[in-house]
Amino acid sequence: MFVKICGVTSEEDGLLAVGMGADAIGLNFVPGSKRQIAVDRARDIVRRLPPETMTVGIFRNELPERVVEIVQRAGLRAAQLHGDESAEDARRVRSRIPVVIKAFAAGHPALSRVADFGADAIMIDGAEPGSGEVFDWSLAEGAPSAGHRVLLAGGLHPGNVADAITRVRPWGVDVATGVESAPGRKDPVKLREFIANARAAATELPDDASSVQTDDIPYNWEEDFLS
Repeated sequence: MFVKICGVTSEEDGLLAVGMGADAIGLNFVPGSKRQIAVDRARDIVRRLPPETMTVGIFRNELPERVVEIVQRAGLRAAQLHGDESAEDARRVRSRIPVVIKAFAAGHPALSRVADFGADAIMIDGAEPGSGEVFDWSLAEGAPSAGHRVLLAGGLHPGNVADAITRVRPWGVDVATGVESAPGRKDPVKLREFIANARAAATELPDDASSVQTDDIPYNWEEDFLS
C-alpha cells in the first residue's frame, strides 16, 4: 500500500513522515494554499530526506514549463497536477519528469480517458482538494483501475482510512488535513495511526485486489515506477 503524506512544510515533518513509514511526501506550490512553500524551502527539505523517498511537487493549473522548472530546482522526483490541466500539458510535463500523478475530482468525466494524460498514477479526490471533506466513495469505485495506479484522497484520516481501502481498493492513499494538528503542521500520533491503519487494511484485502500491493513494506516505488 503506497502511502503519501501531503502538505509537508518543514524538514521535521518530512523526516517524521518518512520515519513512520510513508513512501512519499507532497510539497505544495499552489498559490494561496495554507501549505504553500517556497522552492528553496522545498529543496532544503528534500536534501534531508532519504534518497529512496518519493518527493512530489503539487501544482494546480501551472504552466508545464514552470512545473518542470520548480521540480528540477527543488530536486523533486515527481509532479502532481491537481487542476484542470489538459492531457497535452500533462504529457509535456511527463516527457521531462520521471513520475507524474494526475488528480481528478471523483466522478469527473475525464476519468473515462485517463490514458490520454500519460500519467504514472491517477488520484481521485474530492471537489475541493485540501478541504479535508470526505466525498462519496461510491464515485471512486467506478474509477478505472485496470492498468492504472489509483491513489485515493479527500477527507481521509486515521479513523476512516481502513474503511476507504476496504471499499475502494486503491493502489495507494494520500492525506494532508487528516494528520495535522494545524494547517501545515503534522501530528505525530495521527501520522503513526494513519500509516499503521492503512498498512493493516491492505493486508486484509483479498488476493485478487490487483490494484493494491501489500508485499513490500515500505513500498518500493522506484522499482514499480522506474523499472
